Order: sequence, then C-alpha cells, then structure tokens
Amino acid sequence: MTLPPDDDTVIAFDRVSVIRNGNFLVRSLSWQVELDERWVVLGPNGAGKTTLLNLAAGRLHPSRGTAYVLAERLGRTDINELRTRIGLATGQFAERVPVEERVLDVVVTAAWSVVGRWRESYDPQDEARARQLLTQIGMGALVDREFGTLSEGERKRTLIARALMTDPELMLLDEPSAGLDLGGREDLVARLTELALDPDSPAMVLVTHHVEEIPPGFTHGLLLREGSIVAAGLLGEVMTAGNLSKTFGLPLIVDRFGDRYTARAA
Repeated sequence: MTLPPDDDTVIAFDRVSVIRNGNFLVRSLSWQVELDERWVVLGPNGAGKTTLLNLAAGRLHPSRGTAYVLAERLGRTDINELRTRIGLATGQFAERVPVEERVLDVVVTAAWSVVGRWRESYDPQDEARARQLLTQIGMGALVDREFGTLSEGERKRTLIARALMTDPELMLLDEPSAGLDLGGREDLVARLTELALDPDSPAMVLVTHHVEEIPPGFTHGLLLREGSIVAAGLLGEVMTAGNLSKTFGLPLIVDRFGDRYTARAA
C-alpha cells in the first residue's frame, strides 16, 4: 500500500503508467518533487513529457500505479478544486484566448478560472495582483494591449503571469521557449531564472527539448525516453554526456558554462 506524501511533497508518482490503445505513453514511472525544488524535464518527441505534465496538472489519471499531487490522490479527489492550486502555462491555452482580449484581462480572469472576460466582476485586489505579476514578468507597459497583437515572447510571458495569478502551490511550464527567437528565448530564460531563485515561488516543473533553455536556478533534472526514466536527480549530476546521449539516442557532447548548458553531436 502506498502511503500519502507529507506536506512538503508536491508530486509523488509510484510506478505510474499511462496506456492508450495498448501503448505505454508512460511506463512504471516513479518520481517525487519537493516544495522547494525546480525540475526540468527533457526528452525527445514521444518521450512522455507532455503526458507526465498532464498527470501533474490533474488532466490525466494513471492507468496503473498511484499518483499524488499536492497530497491529493488522483482519482480520489475533487479534480476541479485541485486544479485551482496548480499554475499551468502551455501553448495550447494561448489558442483559446480571444485575440481582442486585453493583456490585463487574460491574467485577471484566472481568478475565476475562465477564458475571456464577460460580465463577472473582480476585486480591485485581483486587478492589482494581475498588474504586479505582469510588471514582474516584464509586461507592465503592455497591460492594455490586445493579446492578438503581442509577439510570441510577449504571449508566453502573459501566460506565465496568468499561471501565477492564483498563487499556485505548483507551477507547470510546457515548453515555454518554443517558437521564440534567440533574443526572446534569452529574455524568457532570464525571467524564469528570477522566478526560480525567488524563495516565495512555488515548486516548478519545466518541460523542454533543449538543454540551452534550462534557466539558472533550476535544481533537478528528469530525462525521459519512450515513457521511462533515463536519469533523475540533481541537475549537475543528471546533465551528463552519457545520460543525454542515451536519452536522445545519439552521441552528444555536453558543455557547461556557469549555470547554462549546451549540447551538440559528438
């Protein structure tokens, strides 16, 4: 019998599998995330990264095994209530936002868990918090802009502010640098570094394909291939040429410059 995790454990997966049409998207995976940790999840396409994130977000239930998120067991808890405690930033959500929506409203509507501002009213404190978060993420001058007029990097930052709006206990970021040019990526990495180093920030899990996109301040790494864990643990111990070569299926050279990583074919 799997015991419930303690209050400092935000994710506790015990031999979790997700099976669709007879195929394992995630296979017998055990993983634990603590309150003060910042994890990066890497792997090739089809490795199970998005499936893992959807489990952590309460948007999937495991086919086998036991999954706890914020001490709530998936399948035995009010999933709608659980989701209010989790901040999720994903490119798929951006497609649901009305193009004419004000940046401020994209963020403040998270307080009601809705997309698009209609007739609901918000406390002045909600709008003040939304403005503060947008300023923190570098969007303070664009609060009245329409979402559809933003650059890709500006949209990403707006969605991160929205994910923080409800003061979540767990923050999930699904490929936040995807589609950004070099300048946009580096700006976003710098913003995420500030969040990661802030002791008041929630536990964080970031999914990416590229080691270059790992922000300084992230503490742990999880490498996935074909739904299984290749390596997991402290970031500096996980991000090795051997582990990454096994993860991506080709010989790689990995270099570290300060708190940043690069990888290239051997």
